[in-house]
Amino acid sequence: MLDKLFSPESVAVIGASRTPGKVGYDIVDNLKQSGFAGAIIPVNPAGGELLGLQVYEKLADYPDTVDLVIIVLPAGLVISAARDAVRKKPGAVVVISAGFRETGDKGRRAEQDLADIVTSAGARLLGPNCLGLINTANNLNASFAGRMPEPGSIAVFSQSGALCTAMLDMAAGRHLGLSKLVSIGNKADLSEVDMLKALARDEKTTVIVGYLEDISSGNKFVKAAEEASNAKPVIILKSGTTVAGQKAAASHTGVLAGAETAYGAAFKRSGVCRADTFDALYDYATAFAMQPVIQGNRILIITNAGGPGTMAADAVEKIGLEVAVLDRNIATALRGQLPAAASVGNPIDVLGDADPERYVAALRAAQQDNAVDGILVLLTPQAMTRPAETARAIADNMDGKKPVLASFMGGSDVLPGRRELAAAGLPDYESPERAVAALKAMYDYGVWKKRPERMVTRFPVNRRRVERIISRRQRANRLQLGEVKSKDILRAYGFHTMEGRLSSSAEEAAEIARFIGFPVAMKVVSPNIIHKTDLGGVKLNLASSQEVEDAYELMMLRILRHVPDAVIEGIYVEKMADHGLEVIIGMTRDPQFGPMLMFGLGGIFVEVMKDVTFHLAPITEDEAIQMLKSTRSYEMLKGKRGSKKVDIHALAGALQMISQLTTDFPQIVELDINPLIVGEIGSDPVVADARMTFAPAGG
Repeated sequence: MLDKLFSPESVAVIGASRTPGKVGYDIVDNLKQSGFAGAIIPVNPAGGELLGLQVYEKLADYPDTVDLVIIVLPAGLVISAARDAVRKKPGAVVVISAGFRETGDKGRRAEQDLADIVTSAGARLLGPNCLGLINTANNLNASFAGRMPEPGSIAVFSQSGALCTAMLDMAAGRHLGLSKLVSIGNKADLSEVDMLKALARDEKTTVIVGYLEDISSGNKFVKAAEEASNAKPVIILKSGTTVAGQKAAASHTGVLAGAETAYGAAFKRSGVCRADTFDALYDYATAFAMQPVIQGNRILIITNAGGPGTMAADAVEKIGLEVAVLDRNIATALRGQLPAAASVGNPIDVLGDADPERYVAALRAAQQDNAVDGILVLLTPQAMTRPAETARAIADNMDGKKPVLASFMGGSDVLPGRRELAAAGLPDYESPERAVAALKAMYDYGVWKKRPERMVTRFPVNRRRVERIISRRQRANRLQLGEVKSKDILRAYGFHTMEGRLSSSAEEAAEIARFIGFPVAMKVVSPNIIHKTDLGGVKLNLASSQEVEDAYELMMLRILRHVPDAVIEGIYVEKMADHGLEVIIGMTRDPQFGPMLMFGLGGIFVEVMKDVTFHLAPITEDEAIQMLKSTRSYEMLKGKRGSKKVDIHALAGALQMISQLTTDFPQIVELDINPLIVGEIGSDPVVADARMTFAPAGG
């Protein structure tokens, strides 16, 4: 694997410098100062000595093989240096130098040449344009970072070298130890996928933290992240979302989805805890590294002030956790240990003059109560407060079975307490809201870990029917599929539609309506008209032949007036579906991660509130149900607020069938069923309208 990168016995630095402050000097100095026990081989044409080490004029002059070669040269000299490096048969090459892909096409070609030279020799390439790496387990600081972190259990990989140094500085200030730190730079070879695989197996690492600006391979990332998340928490800050996944979309699904949505769906699928800010990245990493994973969502708050306690309780409820209810017997016992004015509800208010003993009494009560899953300790500086002593008392009395997070709010007055918390390995946050967000990240990860085994259902379908339709449309380069043919495909995959036929005259429309039975719906069919309703191309609940004939004539008149050049294939006459709840399900194919499924309630919930949820296909029944539950409008599906309860499992089945269809046929790049009419338990959802978009043949 990456043993020679993380645990080399010899390190050569091509471009070593005698000038302090230059990168070539700092890397050699860091290797020495960190206590690296292996051979350090500086290389510079001037030869001589550097920091007590012999400097070789050429790497070829060194008599033995080298495990790790670090190149610190101007970009124009790197290719030649890489050729020299691989002759020593290293396991890995680190290129610190910038001036490659980030500079344009010429740099991109040079970067590819560099990667080819290194990998064809059987070595792995880190960078270029990177900070280097650190492994505290063997005192390896092969970077130009300003400090060596304390040993710990958090591993960090990052596309940004600046974020690496910021993480090092923050970790030092909070006594937070790191196992490894890797700057992956331009990712010409080694990428986030390689880091996830290696760090998932690293015994010194219990938490993986990453910063990414892009993802090299969506499918490989999801697989590697899921495997890593099964082993330990993975926390990633994703910035710089590109427009790669955004395009001129013809469907609601395509309009609502974008690259940002795709990354969110990929992280959710793979169990990654997503941090939206650098502070959150640090907050989550600290909680996971220092405390056990929370086993439930019930949080108990201990405070010496009412306002912060209320803030914390609000944050708990808003984020989707529960404010715990203390056991009556435990509450009674605790009341006897606190002043009469103290509150033993939740929050437990130990009052502004609380000494450390009151905090300890409340902490022990919370740890004893099986109805409490996580504990948040708040402290504000008041005249009688002893922050440092309180912090030590809390740390000394934690039993390690439930996560305990602290928020010592304030500045200089609470600083001694915050230092004690850091020294004791107890996570401390500047605000209750940040602490609660960390608890929620821990809870979400715990829920993901307990998920059922992924079993993707395969439905019996008529795949050949779909193959024929798609093939004919691609050959004719007619890539927008309207309602009639879209329903043909959906029926082949188990969806229910109402009986209907295409008409070419008012009389024929009336005849079809009489045959299938009233009431009927009528819709214009045209490859040039996507949004039929906007142009008067839809009529519903027509109850007689005369109404049908009149509707036909009026629809044709309006359509030809608004879109005179449109090709009209006819008017589709269809039996009206029974009443039910209208929902939208769809799919848009992200270029990185593949088919993304979408669900939302129809009407205002999608159009205005954007209350939709996405998930990567293929999808299990449990994941489909979780999709439904993750919308704000889920209560409507359950039959609340005046609506009838719908068949949740039938709706989840519809999502699974779309998952199967779009996984089977990568030619489908966009799909919308809008609306899908969902009835009560025992009834099949009915496709009322649908459309699809195909990729060009060979695309």
